[in-house]
Amino acid sequence: MRIPRWIFHLFLLLVVGSSAFGADQTVPGAGNANAVALAKQSPMVQSAYEFVLSQAASIKDPKLRQETLDALGNPHTCVTHRANLTDAQKTAILNTLVAQGLLNLSDGNSITGGAKAGVFPPVLNENSSCPQLPQAFFSAPGSTSVFGHHSYPGGLPVHESNNDVADVHLADEYRAVYGHPAHNGFPVLDADDLGPKTRNADGDFDLFIDQDLIVGAPLWHDWAKSIVFQWNSDGSEFIELNFGGTGVNDNYGAPGDSRTGAHHIITIAEEMERGLPPAFVITMACAHSAPTSGNEFKVVNWLRAGAVIAQIDPVAAGYLYKDSKGKLRLPALRQLADNVDLNANGQTNVLAEYTLHNLSDADFTYSGPAVDAVNVLLQTISSEFGISPSDPNYLNKFRNPVLSFFTGERLLILYSKSGIDAVIEEVQKLRNAGVI
Repeated sequence: MRIPRWIFHLFLLLVVGSSAFGADQTVPGAGNANAVALAKQSPMVQSAYEFVLSQAASIKDPKLRQETLDALGNPHTCVTHRANLTDAQKTAILNTLVAQGLLNLSDGNSITGGAKAGVFPPVLNENSSCPQLPQAFFSAPGSTSVFGHHSYPGGLPVHESNNDVADVHLADEYRAVYGHPAHNGFPVLDADDLGPKTRNADGDFDLFIDQDLIVGAPLWHDWAKSIVFQWNSDGSEFIELNFGGTGVNDNYGAPGDSRTGAHHIITIAEEMERGLPPAFVITMACAHSAPTSGNEFKVVNWLRAGAVIAQIDPVAAGYLYKDSKGKLRLPALRQLADNVDLNANGQTNVLAEYTLHNLSDADFTYSGPAVDAVNVLLQTISSEFGISPSDPNYLNKFRNPVLSFFTGERLLILYSKSGIDAVIEEVQKLRNAGVI
């Protein structure tokens, strides 16, 4: 008899529930070191991390390249927006977020430590001039505990590698479709660069799409997940706070919900504190929503919230500006003329890089369901490897190692073609190697 999927889900909720919903999120995660050790073992994770660093090294702008390599590759990198931050300052920042309609304190009720712990997850060397990440960048997960996409040690570099490749390819597609002039001056499709065997654009285009933004934004986007998604001792993760709005009237006072994951806004704050330029920070901020089709307010609110945490003026720094109606808007970058009315129908303040980066972050549409399905598959076969889903250490002993080495996407694709035996064959490799 086939056991319904909801029973498996209930098993997992029972297994992780006591830790995930009760862990003290005011101190670094008790399972961080275990996650680092597992991620170091995984060839998939380490190859993804090496790729991320190689992409960062390809950035041409010296400042952006240096900051990106430092943030991702330096094991002792400073969390600059937290430097010398006192508890009183944290409280003041929290109050400012509330006063500006960028935080509901009640949204932190499920977190031990409340909304303050959600906005300021614990770091190492707290209150010092150089607070540090509580875990390595390469050991962080790509999403929320157990059911989220890439929710295993090392899921973050795997996720960012996929997104970076996607953004680079999307930019090449735009250049080939919209930016290829023919001999008569009229644009035509560049069939050479769109062919199935062609992977490298030949450079025969006349549109400017900033490759540093295309390469760098996906690398930075989820940087703060190494702070937000720390590991509990049982292999589950910290709970993430959603903020950047109240969920009620976030659209310039009209109905709207601009709340998003804390990792997104915390990364924006770090980028601002490091002095990264507006075009880059706004591009990165567009990962969770393109600022089009009436959604500009979301990106604006995330930039506002990041600026509050970084304790800077986003208008003075060039990240936002006030239009003729007094609304904070995205600045119109790269435009030579200054007489365009941004309040008119349409938008002139949207760069192609914004939407390309937003599209590149869409792999969760398969990656999330893949983890969900593979959770069921792994629980189905776990007894063959001597462990039960009800074991309190199931995540550490079985589920997390399997996903760290093979990923949910690979296992589901294998299963879709060859069935459960293909999944068992993959997992058997871990037993043979002594990992499980």
